[in-house]
Amino acid sequence: MHSVSVAGLAQRDDNHVLCIRRRDNGAWQIPGGVLEQGETLHEALIREVREETGIAVEPVRLTGIYLNLPRAVVALVFLCRVADAEARPATETEEATAVEWLPVDEIVRRSVPAFGVRVTDALAGEQEPVLRHHDGVHLVTSRLG
Repeated sequence: MHSVSVAGLAQRDDNHVLCIRRRDNGAWQIPGGVLEQGETLHEALIREVREETGIAVEPVRLTGIYLNLPRAVVALVFLCRVADAEARPATETEEATAVEWLPVDEIVRRSVPAFGVRVTDALAGEQEPVLRHHDGVHLVTSRLG
């Protein structure tokens, strides 16, 4: 049995990306989480980003599909637009000990490779979503390539 999660990449005009430091494990990631029963992908995305950052977003497009092999979690990452350009993120939330707008290189430095690549994939400008597999930390190659 697999679970499905969503994550949203929101970027400001200065190219900084909205990130959180997770309260449960201290990891830096773009905001997101698991779908609730009866929720659509976009509803879950909007809810999770708002819960974790205090920022309202609007989904733009799917940028990647990521399978955490050991945990059987399929994560869908979406490029998002901030709904209110004047909105300020919370400093911390129930799920995050920090909420910050960070430059891409800083996110990649603070994140494990399996999560940093979600940011670089989303910003690569590809129209087709990428498909990646990982072990929770590192990307792994599928048997098909």
